[in-house]
Amino acid sequence: MKNVLKNRVVVITGASSGIGEAMAKLYAQMGAKVVLGARSEDKLQQLSADIVAAGGQAAYCAADVTKQADCQRLIQTAVDAFGGIDVLICNAGISMRAIFDDVDLSVLHRLMDVNFWGTVYCAKYALPYLQASKGSLVGISSVAGLHGLPGRTGYSASKYAMTGLLETIRIENIKKGLHVMVACPGFTASNVRFSALVADGSQQGSTPREEGKMMTAEQVAQIVAKGIARRKRLCLMEAEGRATHFVKKFAPALLDKIFYWVMSKEPDSPFK
Repeated sequence: MKNVLKNRVVVITGASSGIGEAMAKLYAQMGAKVVLGARSEDKLQQLSADIVAAGGQAAYCAADVTKQADCQRLIQTAVDAFGGIDVLICNAGISMRAIFDDVDLSVLHRLMDVNFWGTVYCAKYALPYLQASKGSLVGISSVAGLHGLPGRTGYSASKYAMTGLLETIRIENIKKGLHVMVACPGFTASNVRFSALVADGSQQGSTPREEGKMMTAEQVAQIVAKGIARRKRLCLMEAEGRATHFVKKFAPALLDKIFYWVMSKEPDSPFK
């Protein structure tokens, strides 16, 4: 494990906080040359400086993944700084919490723009370099990308779309040695739920779940690195994800009821 990312160029979107920040720090410690993308240039500058001060190698590019030109600049930053790309991790994402009856359709557009189109744009420009290095294309998806998650229509839809995109890219590149992995964390202690959009498009500002009982961003970063090392297709990270994947094959209707029951128990659940 300790050498899996050594001297490899790793591009990470959504790198300024949460899972992306944890990956940037860990992979730099493992010897990777990390290239950081996110909207906040100040945060990226500080994170990059911290990595370099600790003896690592880092570059950054302020980029909004909903903008095609920004994604192209992020990829070009990696090429200019380090000569190519070995791993692209499409991690930038937002969530939502509202039932479809109530949600403004602009919220679903926003989820697709960030979670799906952000992956499309970055993957498109990175693909020639990943093919040349026989590298890894990684999408940070979710259990919600395995089975519909009530109260999260736009989130599930965007993660399903990401999965379909990545699986098709994998098949198209069977003879080119490209590794494509869909990584599915469970609920993770990060700021993604605080910034999740509610029905009118505003941020919910608080989490309905107990953060202390969730996976940490650092744990997710470790598991993703192991998945890259093993060139896994699907990276399920905890019992909830593995159970979802298994039950869906044999009893999808039962899984519907379980998901409904679990999500209805959230404080201030949008449905009962």
